[in-house]
This record gives sequence, structure tokens and C-alpha cells, in this order.
Amino acid sequence: MKQVMKNKFSNIFYIFIATFLINSCSALSPYKVPILQGNIFEEEDIEKLSEGLSRDQVKFIFGTALIQDPFHSNRWDYYYSIQVGDEKINENKLSIFFSDEGLVDSWTIEEIDLN
Repeated sequence: MKQVMKNKFSNIFYIFIATFLINSCSALSPYKVPILQGNIFEEEDIEKLSEGLSRDQVKFIFGTALIQDPFHSNRWDYYYSIQVGDEKINENKLSIFFSDEGLVDSWTIEEIDLN
């Protein structure tokens, strides 16, 4: 009788351990590294931007523009995205327009819809 109780207890214990291990392993997921692409600009960088800045000053603040279109030489585009795994978290585009003298004339900030 003791042997039967001991076997039942052992079986219940092993079933509990197996269930616990299967459930704990299914809850784990691999770490996904955030991937930052493009020229990352923040709010404090945008606050430094003002009309009349030269191209060199803009390059000092934001770095080299990601897109410098030869057909639109008075426009620089800065783009960045943040992605974790397969999911894009954020995408932004900053377009800076220059006057014929090479000074900042205007700019637009566009948050790209991810849906």
C-alpha cells in the first residue's frame, strides 16, 4: 500500500514538474535588439533649427542628410526608424528646404503612419 501511494505521489510530482517546465519555457521569448536606422533627431535638435542657418550649421546639428537629391538641391531629407524584431515602433522624416543663398528657408516634420 505504501508503495502504491509512493508511486502515485511520484507520478503526480513528475507531472507537476513537466507541466511547470513546459509552461515556463513557453513564456520565454528571445531578446530582440532595437534597430535604429537613419539620422536620429530629437526634439532638442529641432529646437536648434531656425531660419537663416547655413548648410554647414545644419550638417553640424543633424549630420549628413540621408537623401540629397540632385534634382532638388535646395532640399535635404533626414529619415529615421526604430524597429524591434519585425515590428516598427517609430518612423519620422524631416525635410529641410534651403533658399537660393544656401540658408534654411523652412522645414517639415512628418511622422509616417505605421498602419
